[in-house]
Amino acid sequence: MIEIAPDRPTDDDIRAGEVSVPLPERFDAGLYFIGRIRTPWTERGTCPRRGDAEEGPVCTLEIDPRWADALAGVADCPRLQVLYWMDRARRDLVLQSPRDGATRGTFALRSPVRPNPIASSVVSLVGVEGMNVMVRGLDCLDGTPLVDLKVQHG
Repeated sequence: MIEIAPDRPTDDDIRAGEVSVPLPERFDAGLYFIGRIRTPWTERGTCPRRGDAEEGPVCTLEIDPRWADALAGVADCPRLQVLYWMDRARRDLVLQSPRDGATRGTFALRSPVRPNPIASSVVSLVGVEGMNVMVRGLDCLDGTPLVDLKVQHG
């Protein structure tokens, strides 16, 4: 059953024109978080919409020790792609009404609200210290689960 949103936009409710759907009963796949991301932002309203890879604040990717060997060579990569799980985002909207008022499909937006709240940011490497990878260019909340880290070419 499709539900039409009420006319009261808040962070917890859907906005006018938005549509939610029931989520599937079970997941299709599993994944392993490889660490946590430390950023200055603790509330969604203070988090930037896109990170600044050149001048944004330094954020830290805290890598789980079991993945220590996977960091070999990362210090030589000036740009990285960070994949993370937006664990505090709702997952049931198929139509969304951003603050600009134009209702669009979820897949036509960069919104964190999506069936699988996976985000990707290309960041600048600041340095690697042990199990910590310092970067600039993230746009997520403090404590966000880290899904993967990849070299960004070009």
